Amino acid sequence: MCKQCPLMRTTVLLVLVALLSGCSAIRLELPLASDNALEAQILSQQGDAFPQLDPLALNQDIIDYLDTHVTDRSSDYRIVDRLQQLLFTEGYLNLQYDDQRTRTAVQTFADRQGNCLSVVSLYIAMARHLGVNAQYQTVRVRPSWDRRGEHLVLSQHINAIGRLDQNTQYVVDFTPEITLQQLTASRVTDAQGRALYFNNLGVEALIANELDLAVAYFRNALWIDPEQSIVWNNLGSTYNRQGHRDFAGYAYRKAFSLDRTNATAINNLVKFHTAEGDLETAQRYARAIERFNESNPYFHYNLGNEAYAQGDFELARTHYERAIRRKDGEPDFYLALSKTWEMLGDMEQSATQLALARVTVLTANQLYLPSRDKVRVLDERSILRSSSAGFSVRATPR
Repeated sequence: MCKQCPLMRTTVLLVLVALLSGCSAIRLELPLASDNALEAQILSQQGDAFPQLDPLALNQDIIDYLDTHVTDRSSDYRIVDRLQQLLFTEGYLNLQYDDQRTRTAVQTFADRQGNCLSVVSLYIAMARHLGVNAQYQTVRVRPSWDRRGEHLVLSQHINAIGRLDQNTQYVVDFTPEITLQQLTASRVTDAQGRALYFNNLGVEALIANELDLAVAYFRNALWIDPEQSIVWNNLGSTYNRQGHRDFAGYAYRKAFSLDRTNATAINNLVKFHTAEGDLETAQRYARAIERFNESNPYFHYNLGNEAYAQGDFELARTHYERAIRRKDGEPDFYLALSKTWEMLGDMEQSATQLALARVTVLTANQLYLPSRDKVRVLDERSILRSSSAGFSVRATPR
């Protein structure tokens, strides 16, 4: 089973932080004094520095493969169904998960592996070549933190979405088995997808300590899309490693000004100002993160998981209940609390929480459902049915 794919990867240098998620803004006054001269130095390039790298380009090998294996193009449904077979089943490409390198569509096809961004790029490029609508879509799911050397890498998620007819969309996801949870999905333009591609390359270069290359990739991402908060944060981390303190501090503040939920940028600023000896500012930012964590349901959920793993089920129960009080629409919270009550020996409470988890699944406005299939069809007409307030999700084939 593959883990959540690393896309939009952002780094925190040597800062151990709690699991951060959610849409609430961090309550912190951090005005960014625009410094046009400094920003012009950071974003000094005048054009795309890597025009030869196109994550959506196809080559003749891929086109020939599609011509050979997609002979029935009578409907978009049939094409989408066939693409699932070609990309994800044995006997065809059977793509495998690999989080060590972000690839273009051509590289993913050749290597038969990739992370979510790589595989989604290949899918979108193939679908469009066959005349099927396909776009990038970022998905706000519970984030995943991994330590890579001296870095903590936050991985978020992307998939592909397309429209089959007026009422029906399909979703392609390389990791459909990730935990069921509510999501916030946003369409991403090709330009934004290309910026995220260079962001990933930058993170990989940063982890490899190729700092000049990392800066080049991050700057190229910002030349494409200067509003990417995560890229500004990552660029700040790289400049901090290089000792460019003015650039690093400005980049962190810019990241937060663009996205006031960007807790990694504030954590980086805590470390930055501590190193500068400005403990008053560092402590003020740290207190803001503490307040954010206290109001963040996923922070309490994570603490509950830690307590559960250590066998402290009373403490786990307390944290799971705090998570539910802060967000009562997350099925995983109820499932965790159900298991905790079971460990505490109260089977009645366990059954009650399990029932609440099921009700939450049925009544949630929009759900990300696990499936053995990589492609799911979303029939928007189901919203009108009294039996369900959300999407009905059924897997192809048709």
